[in-house]
Amino acid sequence: FLGAGKPPMYGDYEAQRHWQEVTYNLPIRQWYFNTSDNNLLYWGLDYPPLTAYHSFLCAYIAKLINPDWVALHTSRGYESQPHKLFMRTTVFVADLLVYIPAVILYCFSLKETSTKKKASICALCILLYPGLILIDHGHFQYPLSLGLALWGVLFLSYDWDLLGSVAFCLALNYKQMELYHSLPFFCYLLGKCFKKGLKGKGLVLLTKLAGTVVASFAVCWLPFCTDMEQMMQVLRRLFPIERGLHPRDKVANIWCSLSVLIKIKDMVSPQTQLKLSFAVTFLSLLPTCIKLTIQPSLRGFKFALVSCALSFFLFSFQVHEKSILLVSVPVCLIINEIPFMATWFLLVSTFSMLPLLLRDSLLLSYTVTSLAFLSACLASFSILEKTSAEDLQLKPFSLSLKGYMSWFKSFPKIVRSLFLLSITLMGILSLLSAAVPPPQRFPDLFPVSVSIISCLHFLLFLVYFNVVMLWDSKNSRSQKKIN
Repeated sequence: FLGAGKPPMYGDYEAQRHWQEVTYNLPIRQWYFNTSDNNLLYWGLDYPPLTAYHSFLCAYIAKLINPDWVALHTSRGYESQPHKLFMRTTVFVADLLVYIPAVILYCFSLKETSTKKKASICALCILLYPGLILIDHGHFQYPLSLGLALWGVLFLSYDWDLLGSVAFCLALNYKQMELYHSLPFFCYLLGKCFKKGLKGKGLVLLTKLAGTVVASFAVCWLPFCTDMEQMMQVLRRLFPIERGLHPRDKVANIWCSLSVLIKIKDMVSPQTQLKLSFAVTFLSLLPTCIKLTIQPSLRGFKFALVSCALSFFLFSFQVHEKSILLVSVPVCLIINEIPFMATWFLLVSTFSMLPLLLRDSLLLSYTVTSLAFLSACLASFSILEKTSAEDLQLKPFSLSLKGYMSWFKSFPKIVRSLFLLSITLMGILSLLSAAVPPPQRFPDLFPVSVSIISCLHFLLFLVYFNVVMLWDSKNSRSQKKIN
């Protein structure tokens, strides 16, 4: 794993282990504060309370097996095969308890997957998504926030709005990056309240939802509500504005790609960077949110999850490469509706994390899982045969372009050619990144190329998903079910 045997930080593995050490040995009031026993510069906790509680639970089990794994101070940099097995087991258990059941139940709840065979195939393709496999098990990350968000989507699909709200609040209190999905949840539920009438059932639903959200947050934050300083310190750890617009790593978003030409971080202050990124992000997702609020539908909600999360990834403040998973999981939810574009996006999303995966010596795993995923999608959905405007949900948009209908006749062939070109380009760049040393003058040539090419893909996908969402005529028809 990345950083193994390399002091002083040791890598992501040590981060997860260290949080267990801190939460088990220190009182709650010290978890987020810099003390002699908790140096925040050494993998200090920077996730919400549920992550800390989960670390404490894992630490309690670790202590029973081997106290050395979580011993205060002396366990720093602890690396052994038994402990690595324990850490991988905790990730796998989290998958089994939260993420995998949500995926399976979601696929079996879809009307489009009318048979058990179709539902099983859909679930298999989603579970084979290489990005999540590589990050969860290669970087010892837990899929709990994404799994809880999926449970939220599943509950909302059955109109269990209060349970859906609880599940999403738990997801948000596990990782603050779930803010990527917050606006679609908010707009969809608010839209349902409007449709029911804010003087009758809608007002009752809105009151229940507000009470549910407040109660969920209160339970999660209860130990930190003893004084205002505790709460403010946790918030400062969750949102460290002083770090600047984007991290040092090459991220496939607009700010990192533009930094090749324009050094925005050097031109304006962190506060101005924050305001700029907020404004651009807000404007990019505003049309989708307005449409979802006015015409709430489950289908529109799922597409809004994709487009809003992608807007956050491309334009928001302090984005990490792994944040693309917050877009990819919603894309998995619509793989049965637009298998071609979903497969293409999920392959690009995995490719966008290539520099990170190479640093973690995951080249073989990246190659095998990507090929397995592509093969499964080709066999299950026949994606290359589903490239017409209708298959890609672009029929309403094409009808609005009456003067350009002739161009749409060759549309399937053009899309297939672009897909094959994209796959070839990603394959070549992956090979070069792994096997060819970069020129001395441009040591970051390959990571920057991966970042820019992926960013261009994502910008086109953002346009595509917004077009599908805004021209979707099915949304208005499905409002009748809500009413």
